[in-house]
Order: sequence, then structure tokens, then C-alpha cells
Amino acid sequence: MNTRARAPKTATTPRSAPDHVGRGPTPDRDRPWLAHYDPGVPTEVEIPPIPVDGLLRGSAERAPDRTAMVFFGARTSYAQLDRAADRFAHVLRSMGVEKSDRVSLHLPTSPAFVIAFMGAMRAGALAVPLNPLLVERELGILLAETEPRVSVTVDLLVSRLRAVEAAAGPGRPGRLIVTGIQDSLPVPIRWLYPIRARREGRWHPQRHTPATPNLFRLLREAPAGRFESAATPEDGAVLQPTGGTTGTPKAAMLTHRNLVANACQTAAWFPHTAKDDPPTILCPLPLFHIYGLTVDMNYAMLTGGTLLLLPRFDPEMVLKAAAKYRPRLFPGAPVMYETLAHHPDVGRFDLSSIEACISGSAPLPAGVQRDFEAITHGKVCEGYGLTEASPVTHCNPIDSGRRNGTIGLPFPSTDARVVDPKTGKPLAADEIGELEVAGPQVMAGYWQRPKETADVLHDGWLRTGDIATQDADGFFTIVDRAKDLIIVGGINVYPREVEEVLMSHPAVAEAAVIGMAHEHYGEVPCAFVVLAEGATATEEELFAYCHKNLARFKVPFAIRFRPRLPKTMIGKVLRKDLRGEAADSS
Repeated sequence: MNTRARAPKTATTPRSAPDHVGRGPTPDRDRPWLAHYDPGVPTEVEIPPIPVDGLLRGSAERAPDRTAMVFFGARTSYAQLDRAADRFAHVLRSMGVEKSDRVSLHLPTSPAFVIAFMGAMRAGALAVPLNPLLVERELGILLAETEPRVSVTVDLLVSRLRAVEAAAGPGRPGRLIVTGIQDSLPVPIRWLYPIRARREGRWHPQRHTPATPNLFRLLREAPAGRFESAATPEDGAVLQPTGGTTGTPKAAMLTHRNLVANACQTAAWFPHTAKDDPPTILCPLPLFHIYGLTVDMNYAMLTGGTLLLLPRFDPEMVLKAAAKYRPRLFPGAPVMYETLAHHPDVGRFDLSSIEACISGSAPLPAGVQRDFEAITHGKVCEGYGLTEASPVTHCNPIDSGRRNGTIGLPFPSTDARVVDPKTGKPLAADEIGELEVAGPQVMAGYWQRPKETADVLHDGWLRTGDIATQDADGFFTIVDRAKDLIIVGGINVYPREVEEVLMSHPAVAEAAVIGMAHEHYGEVPCAFVVLAEGATATEEELFAYCHKNLARFKVPFAIRFRPRLPKTMIGKVLRKDLRGEAADSS
């Protein structure tokens, strides 16, 4: 198979959407949210005309000795990280990687990911961050879609990638570059790591050969000279895998300008963490996910902040790191905040340094927000985004005016509106419709999928597929996903409403509601419930509670108890798994 870069189809040419949909700045009367911004937050952001790796270069030139990242005590300065990105760009070029070739990353959150990503950006390649937990079938689909010329992987996944390569399918990982967690650890932890990894069944050392060279050995042997970035702001930077607004696997093409813009917008939302006072950012989020990539890594590179990297979300690991390194910012997911707030040893750790948390990936329950703020005295603010928007488009104000249950206000330089899903006509305040967004963070399109691109992008607006309302002050509330809507006998039922009622019951910790096929009504709600620790409740009790608080057609047809809900690594409920479970048992 030819793995060289192909000319992109017209609909997927890297091209940012107009900042304001080609109709000039929206009048303030159409943007009521501007009146509710925190003091110091601008209405528009200036986007520097630089590629993503220019964020790193800028911080390295301003403060070369400042710590860019910490990994289990191993510190890397901005100057060291910038030189490593130069060296990796040289490595890629020596391996035949040219501008717009793809480089896939199969790495956990670690220094290796940051170096490989920034080096790929500097070489002008398109990075393809992939979840290390993907199985062979899933990998094969995405590798066939993106055709990487080089794949950078942890040693644990070499055999899996080789199996994909040997299979009859079209997926190919290209040439391999291999590393292991131990490569990034400081001495003496590096020496002790194999002992613990063997004990836990995680030790999979890879014999390094010309076919599987070690990443850090390549960096040491690469030319030390400065590598001038091969990318321009309008070039594609990342092919980010996503189910998209339709659920079909595809890759969103995000340009350098998209990613730089969203980093600048995120920084503008935190005016008190300016470049003269860069924060330490607690980062247990996966960097292969666009949320962690933007609000952790790229934000840190822009502001000169310090990334406190953790390879996974382990509650005790997070608590110890937070107490030791005193981070000010902690972007995360509700499941993380809830787990930490109720950890039996949380009282032993001082978390008072945490000033602000943007909560994403799932709705933020009021109880989780309250409990985590009580142990940190920081602010937890619900935000919203999607892969196609790099990802953040909305967030609640950090310091004042937060409105629980809403996703907050559109980011600076971002437009948003609620429209009729059928006609596209903008709706009045408090009417329910589909959320559309526009701004410099909106993707260029889906990689080599012009039809899917045309389905979601029109005149600069991105159809999110989320059902929402906007109040008179410009605060937006997500009612539900369009694809999650349940139609019971022709009447719309929004799962989130049913879930919120169930979770208001004192015995219920979590709930997820999906549509289940029904011969008479077409489909009916089916609820999956996780009880709070030590609590008890019967189906009959919960049915009675729902009947008291919901119209009859919204009451779940079935309630099933589970010890936990299936979730992604950042806490998003896997409704597809629940639908399969409901179908199998119906």
C-alpha cells in the first residue's frame, strides 16, 4: 500500500472556518454572553500566526530554564523540550517523513508523547494520536484511514501493531519507533520499575533493532541543530479520531491555527494565569484525547506552564502529586473529581493549591462540584466541547456568575446558536434545538470524507449534534445528544432529564438512560443504575420515584442495576455498550 501523502480531497483541504461565519463580528445584542464574562476576559482573542510547535518555541525562548514538564520527579526544561522536538523532527526527516505525511502516536500521557507530538508538528507531519487501549480491529480501521508513515509506540503494543500489519486488512502502522515508560523515569525509579512491572504483569521489554529503534536512543543520535518548522498555520496538524456527530468512526482534521486558537482561547479564560505567572497544571488526562491535548499540553506550551504528567488516572497517584507539586489548575472529568472527593485518604493530602478546574467529557453533577470544591476551595466549572472544535467552545465563568447545570458561555471569538434541526432557522431564547458553533477552532473537515464534512459544516457553522437551549443571558444548556434522543410513540424523551431525576434519588450514584426497541411504542427508555456505596433501593422504589417526578411516557420501561457504568478513559459513558446489553437481554 502506498503510504505517501495524497492530495486531500477538496472538502478536507486544511482550511479554518471564518471566525464569524463570513458575516462580520456578530452584534453584541446577538451575543448576550459577553456581558457575563469574568473581568479581564476579552471578547476576542488574537491568534498568533504560528504553527503548534511555535507555542513551545516561544516559551523556550522566553524562559528556557523554566520547567516544562515533571514526570515522577524527572524535570524537563523548556529549552530541553524544544531541543528534543528539533531532534525528533530530524529523526522523522531521516526516516523519509515529508510534509503532510502521517505519524501515529500510540502512547500514554508521558514525556515521550509530548516530544513525539511536538517533533511531528515541527516536521510538518500530521499527528494521529491513538488510544493505546484500542484492539487490533479498531487499530486496523484507523490505520487504514490515516496511513501513517511512522508509528511511535510503547513496547507493550509492538506485538499488537505487528499483528495488525500481518492481518489481511489494509491497516499498516508504517515504520516503528518504540519506547517504554521506564525511558522517561528518573534514576533510581527507572532501575526499580522492571521489578514492579514484572510483578504486575506489565513488563514487556522490546529488543531494539533497526526495525524497532528506541525513541530516546534516536534522539541522542540525531543532529543537534535547530530545525525550522515546516508547517504553516493553515496546514493540517492533527487527524483526531472521533465518532463525530454521527457516531461513524472518522478522523477530524484540525489545523495548526485551530489548535493555536483554542489554546489562546483557553488562556484568555484564565486571565490571572498569564505568561508572567505560569501555572502548574495537573495532567492525568490522556494526551491522545483532544481535551488533554488542548487544555493541558498546548495551553501549557502557550503560557510557559508546567505539565505535571501522570500516565493514567490513579487516585492515590493524583493525590500524592497534587500535594507535592502544588498545581493551580486541574482540567478533568466529573468521574475524576468524584473519585478523589470520596477517596478514603483524601484528608491526608493538601489540595488547597488547586484554584480552578474545567470539567469536561460528561455532565457535571452538582454534588460532585460541591464535594470537590469543599476539599480544594478551588472552582470547578463545567465546560463543553467536541473533537471537531479542537475541542472547547463553552465554559462557565471561573470567578463569578457560574450557573450549575449549564455548559456556560461561548469562549472568546466563538459564536453559538440554537437552531431548528430540520430547517436550520435560529430559535429564540429557551427554545430547544440543535447547538451550532463557529469560530477559529472549528475543524477544516473530516479526513478524505467530503460528504460527512458537508453534512456538519455549512457557511462556517458546525452542527454539533447536541440538543440545547440558550437563555436570555447567553448561558447554554445541553438537553441531550440528537442521536441519543428517544422517541416514545412519536414523543421526544431526552435521556439526560430522566438521568437527572434518577440521580436526585438519595440511593443513586450514577444513571444512564438509553432507548430500547419496543414493538408497540417503537422504543422506550431503559435505565442503568449504580447505587451509592452502602445504599439500597429496589426497582419498585425507583419506578415509584420516577412516576412522581416524570410524565408517564418518560418513566423507564426497565431499570437495571450495575456495579459500574462502562466508560471511556475520561469518564464518558459508553452508551453503545449499554445499547448492546439491552438488545441482548430483550
